[in-house]
Amino acid sequence: MEKKLKVGVLGATGMVGQRFISLLENHPWYEVVTMAASPRSAGKTYEEAVGDRWKMTTPMPEAVKKLTVMNVNEVEKVAASVDFVFSAVDMTKEEIKAIEEAYAKTETPVVSNNSAHRWTPDVPMVVPEINPEHFEVIKDQRKRLGTERGFIAVKPNCSIQSYAPVLTAWKEFEPYEVVATTYQAISGAGKTFKDWPEMEGNIIPYIGGEEEKSEQEPLRLWGKVENGEIVKANEPVITCQCIRVPVLNGHTAAVFVKFRKKPTKEELIERLVSFKGLPQELELPSAPKQFIQYLNEDNRPQVTMDVDFEHGMGVSIGRLREDTVYDYKFVGLSHNTVRGAAGGAVLCAELLTAQGYIQAKS
Repeated sequence: MEKKLKVGVLGATGMVGQRFISLLENHPWYEVVTMAASPRSAGKTYEEAVGDRWKMTTPMPEAVKKLTVMNVNEVEKVAASVDFVFSAVDMTKEEIKAIEEAYAKTETPVVSNNSAHRWTPDVPMVVPEINPEHFEVIKDQRKRLGTERGFIAVKPNCSIQSYAPVLTAWKEFEPYEVVATTYQAISGAGKTFKDWPEMEGNIIPYIGGEEEKSEQEPLRLWGKVENGEIVKANEPVITCQCIRVPVLNGHTAAVFVKFRKKPTKEELIERLVSFKGLPQELELPSAPKQFIQYLNEDNRPQVTMDVDFEHGMGVSIGRLREDTVYDYKFVGLSHNTVRGAAGGAVLCAELLTAQGYIQAKS
């Protein structure tokens, strides 16, 4: 790319916003030129606005420290400074829907980490290796919004990244019933142990709204585009429990699967390690070379050893074995704020850029 695209981050001071800032440092295609947040942060430098709340393990990039944070509600002003935006705003669902549409209507593409638009029929919710064809609905969304280049695209919930790619790789064997329990890191709630000391040595068997997302969102990924809308798939039926555990980064899933066409263990592993999609074919900057790795050791995957596989953009699977009630069971692990949040959104933006949906405004 001759000239980098100018990027804005909405909700730049929160944990996912910070992850966007970290991942976009030295990005070959994109340059963060604008950061927007709530009115209380507006007018301060990014360094002042974040203060002692920087939650990444790497230092704040020098290039953004002195940028003045803009008011996220001043839509026209923010939009005028960028080619597209990443959205990680912390608002109510209705406020998020409204503000993301407002940005799209300024002819500014919005690539969102938020859940507000995940079930809007003409908004694509995409894992680039799984359902890139869903970007087709953007043309219908633009008709509804009355835009030529503005649109909204979203990525799915962080909880499903450790098993939805696996079930996609096994599609030919027709998985039809799935039981999953996810063990979710505290960064999924935007927290560190400093913010949430009561999580140390603790488990909470409830995360609001998470079980429905974990059961339903994979079905939308596997759905079909019909008449300018995404119609979700009916199978496999998924039932899920979501548990908060004392881990900083990394969502683990213990999963049981029934298949209509029963495969061998060797076939299942082969499909995992050979599974790739458009990001790998196009060699997008953030794409993992190996999307899914299989680990043979009985005690893997482990958060401490495997969460950063492929810079946090890959998925690690282990303990695949036959089950006495279901056909097979396995354990999956993915990085919830990289592949599951900001990194997944950056990869979506890269594919949208490669396909011409995101371009420089002038």
